[in-house]
Formats: sequence, C-alpha cells, structure tokens
Amino acid sequence: MTEHRSSEWYAGTDRNAYIHRAWMRRGLPENAFDGRPHIAIANTASDLTPCNAHLNEVMESVKAGIFEAGGIPLNLPVVSLGETQVRPTAMLWRNMAAMATEEMLRANPIDGVVLLGGCDKTIPSLLMAAASVDLPAIVVPGGPMKTGTFQGVPLGCGTDVWRLSEEVRAGTLSEEQFLKSESSMISSRGHCNTMGTASTMALVAEALGTIIPGLAGTSAVDSRLLEQSHETGRLIVDLVEADRRPSSFLTKGSFRNAIVALAAIGGSTNAVVHLLAIAGRLGIDLTLDDFDAIGSGVPLLVDLQPAGRFLMDDFQRAGGLLSVLREVQDLLDPTALTVTGRPLVDALGSARIWDHEVIRVRETPLIPDAGIAVLRGNLAPDGAIIKPAAASAHLLSHRGRAVVFDSIEDLHARIDDPDLDVDADSILVLRGCGPRGYPGMPEVANMPLPKKLLEQGLRDMVRICDGRMSGTAYGTVVLHVTPEAAAGGPLGIVQTGDWITLDVPNRTLDLDVDPDELDRRRPDRATADGFANPRRGWERLYVDHVMQADTGADLDFLRGSSGDRVSRESH
Repeated sequence: MTEHRSSEWYAGTDRNAYIHRAWMRRGLPENAFDGRPHIAIANTASDLTPCNAHLNEVMESVKAGIFEAGGIPLNLPVVSLGETQVRPTAMLWRNMAAMATEEMLRANPIDGVVLLGGCDKTIPSLLMAAASVDLPAIVVPGGPMKTGTFQGVPLGCGTDVWRLSEEVRAGTLSEEQFLKSESSMISSRGHCNTMGTASTMALVAEALGTIIPGLAGTSAVDSRLLEQSHETGRLIVDLVEADRRPSSFLTKGSFRNAIVALAAIGGSTNAVVHLLAIAGRLGIDLTLDDFDAIGSGVPLLVDLQPAGRFLMDDFQRAGGLLSVLREVQDLLDPTALTVTGRPLVDALGSARIWDHEVIRVRETPLIPDAGIAVLRGNLAPDGAIIKPAAASAHLLSHRGRAVVFDSIEDLHARIDDPDLDVDADSILVLRGCGPRGYPGMPEVANMPLPKKLLEQGLRDMVRICDGRMSGTAYGTVVLHVTPEAAAGGPLGIVQTGDWITLDVPNRTLDLDVDPDELDRRRPDRATADGFANPRRGWERLYVDHVMQADTGADLDFLRGSSGDRVSRESH
C-alpha cells in the first residue's frame, strides 16, 4: 500500500501518533489509520454565502464516493465569501480565503482535497490554495440556479438586476413592479444563472483541467450534480494513489485552454484576475497580453446573458462546455491534461450541440473575434481590459470628454444631478476603486448612467474605472486600469473636461492632454483623501502587499508555492 502523507501523523506507537489517532476516534474505526488516504473536503457552504448553502448536501455525495473508493473523507469548512453580502467587497477577502485554506490543507493530516465552491470568489480562492500547497486536488462546482420568471419573462440573475434598476431610474418601470420581481430573481439553490463570474469560473476551471469533464455548468438542482460529486469522491482517491498534483498537470497549455474557453463562452472579465493569480501560485508565466493574444481571435459561440439572450439551464440543455470546446478544438492545446490523467481534448469526441440558437457552430458565431481586449496607452501604461462581447459596437472607437468621479460615494452623490455637465458622448471616469484604493477592487466599474440621459433613451456610454465589474453586467466598460489611481497611476490626474480616446480595434486608451501638462499635474486633494488607509488587521496587510490587477491582485508574499511539507510536530 502507498505510504501516504497522513501516515506521518498516524503511523507508529509513540505518544504523538497516539494523540493524533485518539482524537479522531469519534466514529472513525481502527482501520481508518491503516494507511488509507485521508481526503479533506474543503467546503465553502455557508448560510451567508447563499449561492453555496447547498454544498453540505453535495459534500455528502463526495463523502460517499471517497468511502466507496477506500478513502477516509473529512469535512473541512473553509472561509466562504458571499458576493452579494460581504462588505466592502468580496475581492478584499479572496486572498485571505486562499491563504487560510492553504494553511489548513498544509497543517492537517490529509493526502488530497476536494474543493467545493460556487459563488464568485470561492472557486478562485480554493484553486489558489490548492496550487500553493500542491496536494492532489479536484473541484466540484455547486452549479447555477434554475431560471425564475417574472410576468412570463425569464430572469437573468444579476443581469436583470442592473437592467431593471436602470429602467426604474429612467422612469419606464415603477418601483413597485421592480420590487415585485425580487422574489422571482433567485428561484432555487445555486449561483447566478447568467454567464456571470460564478458560471464563468466553473467552466474555466473545467477547461483548465481541474474538474471532471462535463460537470461544470450542471444545475444545482440537477440530480446529475450529486452523481458526479460521488464520482469525484472516487476520483480523488485515484489522484492520491497516482500522486497527481496540480503542478504535475497544470501547464501554460492548460491556461491557454482556459482563455479559449473564456472567449468562446463570453465569460466574465473577472476570470482575468483570477487566472493570473492561480498561474502566479503555480509559477506559470501568464501575462495580461496572453489573454489578448490567445483570446482575441476566438469566436463567441454562446448566446447567454449578459452578452446574449439565454441562461445557464439553456446552455446545459444545448450541449454545455464540451460542445463549445469541440467547435474550437483546433485552438486548444492538445497535450494539456485534466484531473482524469487524460488530455482535455479526449473528452470532446462525443460532444454535440443540441440547440443551435443557444450554442452556435464555428461558421456562424455571434461575434467572430470575442476575447477580452487588452488596452494600453498613457491612461493605462500597464494595461486595462474591456469585454467587446458585452459592449456597444459603435462605442468601441470613441473620443469623449471626461466626467470624473473621485470615489463611489462621489459618483452616487452627483450622477443624477440635473446640472451635471454630461452628454451622450461623455466618458464617465471613476477612480479610487483599485485593489489598494478601495481597498479590494469592487465591482463598480459598470457605473449607472446619469438619470437625465436615461430619460432621453440612452442605455450605454463609455465608462473607465480602476475597479472591476460583475460578470453579470454589460456595457462599454473599460476596467482594471493599471496602475490604479491609488498606486500613482495616470487615472489619478484626469480632470473633468479632458478628452479621452478609446480605440479598441487598435487596443489603445489615451488621455489627449499635452505631456508637459500631465507632468505638472498631481492628484487633487479629494482623490488622495479618498484612498483607503486602514490602521490594522487584514485591510492593513492587504493594502501594504497587494499587487496590481495586471498580475492578478494577489499579495506579493503569496506568489508561488510552499508545498505540503510541515517539518515540526505539534507536541
């Protein structure tokens, strides 16, 4: 029998081995310590992460599979982040969740781990942790909710919140009707049913190779989720016996496949910072430019909100991720492996598209070139990104006059002022929302439009921000501007009235101000005062060590891997 890591705790007759075994003998039989693999189930179930609340049931199916395969399953609750609940932003805590999970995996007598995630930051934080501790690991995504309806119309979770709230501000929907839709928006267990960040990260994690092929996207209420969770429990025991660690199969080619998938499904821009952070933990040289170079020529094949019309249950019915990847198989790395030990492309042979409205074939895409576009220029020296699939085509080349907001509070105070000097051609600029400045890089880049323009029928305009936007959001939004204003980036010296040129086809973002004038400028007092300056705790540590968005907004001392070894005994 294979000598497992957990034997370092449990094997032997000395006092320390006795202590480790005795305290676990609360239901575990004597033969649990005979060399069987001990498998943690890193479980982000929480009532305060409503999209993950059902993961305790999923965990029981994983447990059954582990037992059946001869392993010992151990539930390990880990830090959970509810995107809609946590203030000031869940992104502030992603790195903390990753660090805490990494340390618990390393500190405990386990040989492998099943990662249960769903809501936006949980899968990224779990993968960051698994990459750094580098024990055999596999992901089970909690799955999207079923579609709810309001007045006979399907609701896209998140996307329709933005749409309906803007219609209230425009005066075309009553507040009473808006509030009535609330009970229909979240129709079941599971995460957002749009191609938001949660769905995106589940699908991207599968393309990366960390999920059983065909599982990601399965609805939270579908019995096949529990079936595949059971199978995942069986598979993690095989991974331990084969010593198949993340570092043994995740390569630059794996990330290529993830970027191709991201473009083809019209996925969330948040995947960029998460994939960069995961790659940084593995020591893989992934850069912002890789997203443009690999993804820019990939067609958008999935007609899902927010870039399209349909929702996640339609996507699964139509064939799911494998059918999409089969259409772009020539763009994938054929050597990149998955947790099964076989190449991802081996899983594509039997995939079929069953509804060509929801998932298009390669010859008739929604958009021929749909990947994330990376912009550079004097306004974003280290890069900014835009999602062309969610933008208005006529605004992708645009020159307009800046209307600047120094903080989210400043935006909320002035955006509906009838005297605000703004028109349809203006460019809204919001700063102080980057990793360091907020702190935590909130999802505020898709700024609400001025009420007076909404009332005139306008529904999109160019917006620029050093923060993020929800994967469920849409619009011509330039985000992740780097360096952020709080790190001395040029966004901090833009003034209302400055002319800005956005040229997505040529990948540029420029402030049309004389260079000598820019050299003379300094961030104004209101901007400087708006930057976060926490005195203690995690926020202090975060602000002092967080890196910029172009490298994944991880903490500088968390990059790379420390492995799974612990040299000292606890007693």
